[in-house]
Amino acid sequence: MGSFDGEIPAVWFLITSIGFVVLSLIQYRNTGKNINTIFLSIMAIIFFISYIILMIPR
Repeated sequence: MGSFDGEIPAVWFLITSIGFVVLSLIQYRNTGKNINTIFLSIMAIIFFISYIILMIPR
């Protein structure tokens, strides 16, 4: 079992953003454009931007 040192791997931000994209597409297909679809889309964008920021070499 791996150690848990408090660092979140960057790939989890990518996986989460893909999940939010899938959920927003399902939500859009079922109910159309509403506040929930917009919220899920914004969350996908935020998590993808976080992934990109973490992948920038330091």
